[in-house]
Amino acid sequence: MKYQLLIFDWDGTLADSTGRIVDSMQRAARLVGLPAITDAEAQNIIGLGLPEALRTLWPSITAKELEAMRESYARHFVYDSQVSMALFDGAREMLENLGAEGHLLAVATGKSRKGLDRILYDLGATHLFATTRCADETLSKPDPLMINEILAELNVSASRALMVGDTTYDLDMARAAGVATIAMSHGAHDDERLLACKPLELCHSIADLEQWLSNNG
Repeated sequence: MKYQLLIFDWDGTLADSTGRIVDSMQRAARLVGLPAITDAEAQNIIGLGLPEALRTLWPSITAKELEAMRESYARHFVYDSQVSMALFDGAREMLENLGAEGHLLAVATGKSRKGLDRILYDLGATHLFATTRCADETLSKPDPLMINEILAELNVSASRALMVGDTTYDLDMARAAGVATIAMSHGAHDDERLLACKPLELCHSIADLEQWLSNNG
């Protein structure tokens, strides 16, 4: 086993949630009265912690507007959005198989702790992961602290870990931590941007990822 630890991003990597994030961000902005954003602009910030994402989209956002956006976005994402969200086909089975093979699995996400815990509970997936890190309890991607904390907690060296993500934030974070990467093309950032980060492989589906891990992981 080359990679003892497999670290996954959540949104756009394991969960097909990009559309729901974009919809929730746009609806929240309208409610709060912030300038409208395009789908591409909303997709670009997926992977960042929410405060960092909001400041990227609206550099002059006030503290009051930021707090209103946090509340409105969370409400739309959890309760109001009609855009579907689920694990990508085959993701649960892949995770179960990897765990059975002896890999340690972890999540490093820009989601809040409350948000991730809710989703893992709803999906009955909490037990699949040895540990998780969220942007509101450490530093947002692309800072490597999230990965460094996971490595330290699980006592795994960077050379024995692999990060799987769908954004340049994921890949840049891993590179800064000395961890190899796999990019997923079915999420937020396009192939050209992902390939510029020089991942070991660009996978187009969970099936592609599982095959690569079977051959190389």
